[in-house]
Amino acid sequence: MVTVSKKGEWFELTIPKKWAGQSAMQLFREIWGAPKKLTHQMRMEHCVKKNNHPIVWEKPLIQGDRLQFKLLADHQVETLENDGFFKDVDVKYEDDHLIIFNKPAGMETHPHNLVQKNTLLNAAKFYMQTQGESTYIRHIHRLDKDTSGLVLFAKHSLAGAILDTELAQRSIKRTYMALVHGQLKNKHDSIEFPIGKDRHHSNKRRVSTTGQYAKTTYDVQAYDSKRNISLITCQLDTGRTHQIRVHLSHIGHPLVGDQLYGGNHLLTRQALHAYKLEWQHPFTKEKQEITCPAPADFRSISP
Repeated sequence: MVTVSKKGEWFELTIPKKWAGQSAMQLFREIWGAPKKLTHQMRMEHCVKKNNHPIVWEKPLIQGDRLQFKLLADHQVETLENDGFFKDVDVKYEDDHLIIFNKPAGMETHPHNLVQKNTLLNAAKFYMQTQGESTYIRHIHRLDKDTSGLVLFAKHSLAGAILDTELAQRSIKRTYMALVHGQLKNKHDSIEFPIGKDRHHSNKRRVSTTGQYAKTTYDVQAYDSKRNISLITCQLDTGRTHQIRVHLSHIGHPLVGDQLYGGNHLLTRQALHAYKLEWQHPFTKEKQEITCPAPADFRSISP
């Protein structure tokens, strides 16, 4: 098991057998997936050492070598008064590199203008400062305002860059619970329709032949015949705006409460909850996962 320990402003890990023979450059670029520009900066600013000595970036590492790296100064540091927003946040996972929050329905993931403060990102920055950490923090993905559940944040730019690569390579998997109207024909199926903007409604998306490719896979978990509601779980193979909402509405099963896409008024928001997150740790590359139960409003009408 690879562990990363923090020693002052430096991080340290011991090179395991599986990485022996790889150079530091290969470790950063090929195994971790760090961007070329960021790796070059760390090299130029001598932010990486081996066994507490300057490292030769192209020389193979040996099992048992201690690799130390220091983070570059992050420039996204702002004052608490100007950028933080006090709100209790539900932390589901945290280490030195990343943090996962359970976002409540009704809260934006991030601000859409310079004056907006009541967002998960602002609350996360406040939380970071109360823990004595830098206010650099960045979401790796986002949820719609009225969707609840797990959101992954990076606590420094190197972790953020590596997690961005994981997201682009679909190594980060998000699983949602949804309540939809009607009984779906198949217990397991995929929905593949391109999604584009709705030219009649600026905040709406629709299935469009000129849109971007989108694929949603779902599994039916339960059906309530009295309310004619199905509980399903969904995974996104792509990450288009409103993807689950658009796809389910298009096949005739809009989300409960999703009035924008044809749902009824059983909930005051769409019944969508990001309940499971799977990822690879940016440095150890070990697979990790976490789950988060649906909130009370969702459970109150769930089959």
